[in-house]
Amino acid sequence: MKRVFLFLATNIAILAVISVVMRIFGFDGYLTQNGLDYRALAVFSLLWGSVGSFISLALSKWMAKKSMGVQLIEQPRSADEQWLLDTVRRQAQDAGIGMPEVGIFQSPSPNAFATGMKKNAALVAVSTGLLQTMTKDEVEAVLGHEVAHVANGDMVTMALIQGVLNAFVIFFSRIIGYAIAAASRDERGGGYTMGSFIGTMIAQIVLGFLAAMIISWFSRWREFHADEGGARLAGNQKMIDALKALQRSSNTEPLKGEFAAFGISSGGKATLAKLFATHPPLEDRIAALENAQFGDNTVIR
Repeated sequence: MKRVFLFLATNIAILAVISVVMRIFGFDGYLTQNGLDYRALAVFSLLWGSVGSFISLALSKWMAKKSMGVQLIEQPRSADEQWLLDTVRRQAQDAGIGMPEVGIFQSPSPNAFATGMKKNAALVAVSTGLLQTMTKDEVEAVLGHEVAHVANGDMVTMALIQGVLNAFVIFFSRIIGYAIAAASRDERGGGYTMGSFIGTMIAQIVLGFLAAMIISWFSRWREFHADEGGARLAGNQKMIDALKALQRSSNTEPLKGEFAAFGISSGGKATLAKLFATHPPLEDRIAALENAQFGDNTVIR
């Protein structure tokens, strides 16, 4: 319940800030007596669609610590925690990024994620389930996968793509809604407001589905690259073994909310919803690594 409350409260605050900014600068007045002001609509769409994505990204580390209950390893209390820090430090150096914060969150499901707005100030977190069910070699590969996400700048890229597509959906849905309303209103102008609202909502739903498909496709594409990065940082066979361990697990569940796209696994196999899956099927990821050109024991040092 606490996670849901924090997620809703944060997003409501973000929407409120954007609304106030647009009202102050007059960016919400795109509908005039003479029709649509396309310039004002473009600014409105860009602000409403993209600013929220980047504010969410900027708050992502704080949200992870609060909503996921991530406990940072600042002073290692065991040999395992020291090993986690040392492994991430080595991989970060090999990948050419700053040392991320490292944390553990309570979950029986084997999973991990990375988040953060900057490559040199990221967060890498693993679940207790991952540490309990995987070998150190497999955990090392999972850490390499997450460090590769950070090094590839996936979090910022995803926020940028999300923002641009959100703006696209808002801009064109309102143009379509306005056109439908203008074509369907009667001579007295009746039904214009309702027609515009209904047309905009329908267009937004249709375009939203198309945008979600594009975002999901990119998310799946970057998972293959993060797997390759993990293989180069930890070893190809270790990465393959880690994915096979996830494949064998009967307790793999997706992470919640915005962190789902940055986990090592989305949980289960893609079925009818494959077009909207954030992760490719594990068997496809394993096959890609088995067919990779670099050797089984390739490790960057």
